[in-house]
Amino acid sequence: MLRDYPALTTVMLQAGIGYAQPGQTLPEKVTLDDPALQVLTDFERVTAIIILSGDTVDEAHRRMIQRGVRLLLVVDQDRRMLGVITASDILGEKPMQVIAERGIKREELLVRDIMLPQERLDVLTLADVRAAKVGHIVTTLKKAGRQHAVVVEVDRKGVQKVRGVFSATQIARQLGVTLHTTSEIARTFSEIEVMLVR
Repeated sequence: MLRDYPALTTVMLQAGIGYAQPGQTLPEKVTLDDPALQVLTDFERVTAIIILSGDTVDEAHRRMIQRGVRLLLVVDQDRRMLGVITASDILGEKPMQVIAERGIKREELLVRDIMLPQERLDVLTLADVRAAKVGHIVTTLKKAGRQHAVVVEVDRKGVQKVRGVFSATQIARQLGVTLHTTSEIARTFSEIEVMLVR
């Protein structure tokens, strides 16, 4: 039986090579009238960066820097969504408040202590996003006062799964608006609004 299937020839693995990873290429430039999907980081095309709720906040920050992202999905051991943690959460006042309240050291601060939990996380549906323009997403982020919006896909039974995320920083970059610091979200939206008027 196996004589119909000769073994393949093998080669030696070269030193210093990489490995295939899902890749999504977003358009370099968009306008506010372009489809919103052109600024969505789609987790079917890009691996979502995750962290466990019991990991330290310092580990979450290291992972963000290492992967070049400003939001991590917080999951449990079974990779079920528990919430999100952002760079703003880590670098803002929340960690100091928790440290002061609990009398703990910075290195003892856990992701679960400062993350935005699932029960408080407003999300967008992929169905709505498919019909939206970039300008709709900008307005939505501005209204919420957030830098990120999580997008869920809903199956026929009404069950959600996280499909992707919008980032104000990514959208601004694609619109050609320069950001100098992450605390410039209000200014970013103002600049984008000026573009809306044009």
